[in-house]
Amino acid sequence: MQPDRLDPALDPVRDLILRELRDRALPSLAIAVARDGQWLWQEGFGWADRERRLPASEHTPYSLASITKPMTATALMRLVEDGRIDLDRPVNAYLGDAPLRSRVDGREATVRQVASHTAGLPLHYQFFYADGPYVPPPFEETIRRYGNLVTAPGERHQYSNLGYGVLDHLVARVSGRPYDRFMREEVYLPLGMTRASIAVDPALAAVAATPYAEDGRPYPRYGFDHPGASAAFCSAHDLCRFGLFHIGRALPDQKAILTDAARAQMQAAAEGTGTPAYGIGWRVHELYGHRAVEHSGGMGGVATLLRMFPDDGLVVVALCNQSDELPFRVADEVAAALLPTFAQARAAAGPAEPPARTAIRVDPSWTVVPGMVGAWRGQAATYVGDVPVELRCLAEGLVQARLGDALWTLLNDVRVDGPWLKGFTDGSMPTPDARRHPHRLYWDLCVRGDRLTGAINTFNLDDEERQGGWLGNSLSAWVDLCREASA
Repeated sequence: MQPDRLDPALDPVRDLILRELRDRALPSLAIAVARDGQWLWQEGFGWADRERRLPASEHTPYSLASITKPMTATALMRLVEDGRIDLDRPVNAYLGDAPLRSRVDGREATVRQVASHTAGLPLHYQFFYADGPYVPPPFEETIRRYGNLVTAPGERHQYSNLGYGVLDHLVARVSGRPYDRFMREEVYLPLGMTRASIAVDPALAAVAATPYAEDGRPYPRYGFDHPGASAAFCSAHDLCRFGLFHIGRALPDQKAILTDAARAQMQAAAEGTGTPAYGIGWRVHELYGHRAVEHSGGMGGVATLLRMFPDDGLVVVALCNQSDELPFRVADEVAAALLPTFAQARAAAGPAEPPARTAIRVDPSWTVVPGMVGAWRGQAATYVGDVPVELRCLAEGLVQARLGDALWTLLNDVRVDGPWLKGFTDGSMPTPDARRHPHRLYWDLCVRGDRLTGAINTFNLDDEERQGGWLGNSLSAWVDLCREASA
């Protein structure tokens, strides 16, 4: 397909996309670039569906994964501006008979803290494949199983899909409309996003991009128990429209669904969210001297990026139907082509260093954490009952752990972050949800005097997809251990 209004400065980026799709056999990529309300480039490359020989275009709906979060946050802010939700009120005030449980100090998390991933909810994702026997439970049941605040509200930033599942549930409860319908009526259609939906719109299913595994197999369609975090489909064109509205460069046919003040509040960094910081549905940071507001998405067969430079009026969208870093490379090259100071700062910084390996097999430096050495005993609270947990932190720098009646195992990839002890063990969480996929256990525990608290999460086996399976789930159990006096 011929590009729509390709700016000549972007010709090298187009060449990069063509070369990468050819050399690495990626299925497709769709791109949309706009500046100050003017379209600079819209185009699709490759196959949205290889088997059906369906070409990709800027109007092809792609699964967005976590770019769903700023969309859900936009719906949330619609209700905030209507006076129906207070960001600084406890989220449990809106959840009826299915509240979140505070496990640390009794404090309730606010709506704002849920939206900025500082509520204390743990890591969470759970897939339900169309070709499998399982379906998502009612969300009240998901909260019953996993709605634990494993850290005190505001204590730390922990990215949690479950939190955005809570927010879509909240939007539906407060508005009196199903979440997908509210999104369509209050966000998508007013912004002219006719190829956006929560899950695949049946009217667009025939033209939606199929996600592909790394070995080229098409993924089956899948859903979640946290649709507000992950379930949106959208075209590159419509997602760029969404971005233009959020940076105050709305197109003439778009309605002002939020005030400037509400949009600014979403893009303000929340306290304690680190770098890049997180606002209400957006990551915010400085990128080579330019303020960037963005969100990415990644899961099985999905790699997406919406990056906005509000001060420059620039929006870049890149969507791919296979897990890959290409959308990020493309967005960087687009910014370098259109923003001279971005290109200069990037050149001065030199090639990006690979991330330092902070997780190592045995790290004796963890013993500097006061009070961690010793033996600990307690429970992991699962939805089918408590499971005994034991942990031994040895002075020579080894950590041994045991869940239930399993054998003692060494904590691998040990990392210490302040009072937090983190690492992996072999083993299995004894719940029906967890046993649907092969997994390891990820321990994420905090020293609190004579208690060691936090969560154990299931974690995909690294090679699960390559062995012929689909990506699994990360499901948590609250852990509370006490020091053994005889240790």
